[in-house]
Amino acid sequence: MRQLFEKLKTASLEEIRGAKNADALRQIEVKYLGRNGEFTVLIKGLKDLPADEKPSAGKLANEIKIALTEAIRGRREILEQETLAQESNTEFFDTTVPGAHYEIGHIHPISQMQYEVERIFGEMGFSIMDGPEMESEYYNFEGLNIPATHPARDMQDTFFVKNKFHDFHGKMVMRTHTSPVQIRTMERYGAPLRIIVPGRVFRYEATDAGHDSTFNQVEGLLIDKNISLAHLKGIMIEFLTRLFGKPIKVRFRPGYFPFVEPGLELDLSCVLCNMKGCRVCKHTGWMEFMGAGMVHPNVLKAGKIDPKIYQGWAFGFGLTRLTMLKYGIDDIRLFSSGNLKFLNQF
Repeated sequence: MRQLFEKLKTASLEEIRGAKNADALRQIEVKYLGRNGEFTVLIKGLKDLPADEKPSAGKLANEIKIALTEAIRGRREILEQETLAQESNTEFFDTTVPGAHYEIGHIHPISQMQYEVERIFGEMGFSIMDGPEMESEYYNFEGLNIPATHPARDMQDTFFVKNKFHDFHGKMVMRTHTSPVQIRTMERYGAPLRIIVPGRVFRYEATDAGHDSTFNQVEGLLIDKNISLAHLKGIMIEFLTRLFGKPIKVRFRPGYFPFVEPGLELDLSCVLCNMKGCRVCKHTGWMEFMGAGMVHPNVLKAGKIDPKIYQGWAFGFGLTRLTMLKYGIDDIRLFSSGNLKFLNQF
């Protein structure tokens, strides 16, 4: 058995050293070390040896296998070096030529703004909630104290989904605001609550520089005991100051929204002229920002919360318009245009 091993070792090493290329070397490796290779078959015969010869024969077989494996590896490295040397002699390569440039994407400016808004409100203890973009009439309107006679229910203002119906809540509609998540969250978690709801909303509107049929909005809701509009003012001053990186003032004006009572409009001090007066703020020093108010008792009831125990306020502002305001963008259509010259600025 020893003689057979030694003879096989000598023959295989000679063939390995004489291999002219990688393919030939691979064939030699298979010939000797493959599943049915000559060396492999010889090793399988060790089981038939007498017990006293097996240890020494097994040790020898292992040494030969290691020697063959190392010889194959060494020959392969030599062949690879020879191939590289041949290529370098026949083909010039300029190592100073710049490599291929690959474009790397980045986050859309509206998404960047959404992450920043979520971060700031998250630091103030608000949870981030989400909900379906296709809603039932109940969650989008009735649960928010918007009856069937309200103008927002008109087909000309809203995208209704053809042949889509909710088992209990009527026709389906592409949500016109993120407020339906208020009702869903109240139903699921009860009070107290402190949430914001960023997301896309849909309106049947003529598209121009300031309007689009699809845009992004952020809804806010806080419900607890002994809550007043003073808390809302403090929260918004803190939020806007952190967002714009400088002190911001806010003011309330009366406003009407069916899901709050009382309702109000919130303005912020002009971030462009610092209240000195400019074209953007119409020389008033104030910029319209969002609608808000104390949550209507009917909305609390729809969310299965007792309005005699809990109060709260809600607000909603356009995330798209906030992005336009922060970066000085004058056309809302640019966000969905796919124009890389525009998007690569952010």
